[in-house]
Amino acid sequence: MIVVMKKGATQDQVDHMVGRIEELGLKSHVIVGTERTVIAAIGEKREHIKGSLVTGSGVDDVVPILAPYKVASLEVKPEPTEVLAGSLRVGGGSLGIIGGPCSVEDEEQIIQTARAIKTAGATGLRGGAFKPRTSPYSFQGLKETGLKFLAAAREETGLAIVTEVMGTDDVELVSEYADVLQIGARNMQNYRLLEAVGNSPRAVLLKRGPSATIDELLLAAEYILNEGNPNVMLCERGIRTFESHTRFTLPLATVTYLHQKTHLPVVVDPSHGTGHSALVPDMAAAAVAVGADGLIIEVHPNPERAMSDGYQSLNFREFQETMDKCSRIADAVGKTIC
Repeated sequence: MIVVMKKGATQDQVDHMVGRIEELGLKSHVIVGTERTVIAAIGEKREHIKGSLVTGSGVDDVVPILAPYKVASLEVKPEPTEVLAGSLRVGGGSLGIIGGPCSVEDEEQIIQTARAIKTAGATGLRGGAFKPRTSPYSFQGLKETGLKFLAAAREETGLAIVTEVMGTDDVELVSEYADVLQIGARNMQNYRLLEAVGNSPRAVLLKRGPSATIDELLLAAEYILNEGNPNVMLCERGIRTFESHTRFTLPLATVTYLHQKTHLPVVVDPSHGTGHSALVPDMAAAAVAVGADGLIIEVHPNPERAMSDGYQSLNFREFQETMDKCSRIADAVGKTIC
């Protein structure tokens, strides 16, 4: 249920209702909007609860949340959420651009990339220190050494660091270095990991699983929100279909649909979504055109020699050209790259 407070409700009245909700055995989530405050009361539905809450001081109304995902729903928060993480700003009219290699290979590679993408206009640096690979014999990442290289790149350029966390035991370590914790597609339904990042102070980039429905993606986000972390970004990175000409199928209708269902910002990954560097610039531009709140693009100094995903990575010149194209479209649709 949603407890809608009256305009001008005092903090004491809000605090009182939070206490009342929790007395009833429910979990409370306070969401401060531009016009009024609402409190989501999450838990087992019981008939008498509405009557217990609607008479509270400062309460305007109590209404049910119809969506299966509660805190992520527009019913709870009609205003779009803007996520701020270091230099990165995503949502609420801001178009955040994250670029960088699939894997952190050495310090020179990641710092060189950070300089180039910042010059092009990106505000976030991606790079995998822990790499989930299909084959156990593939490069698995530099782990903490890679995190230190990412931190060195942030020290020099000021770019926010986005990197994947693969297990609950790694959340604390990765949080020491990263500004955004990425949950990869393989871990979208690793619920213990979702709860762990939900208890982290870091923002979270949640990637859609290749076979996940949109409701499953939103319910995965709900695990993070339910633990108290409001800074969640959803990422469409392509789904598995019968088509074999691209690595995955990138459904950009997801962006528009999610904006009609949730206040959370939506980031698009055209690199994984296509698997071909030649397709990335146009799909990035198309994502901006349909209203994406951010892009995450693989960029490498020399894609031909990349240790992973070189075939879908842009070089520095290609990334600059992509940014130029996306900037023109962002202006046309009222988005600001920042």
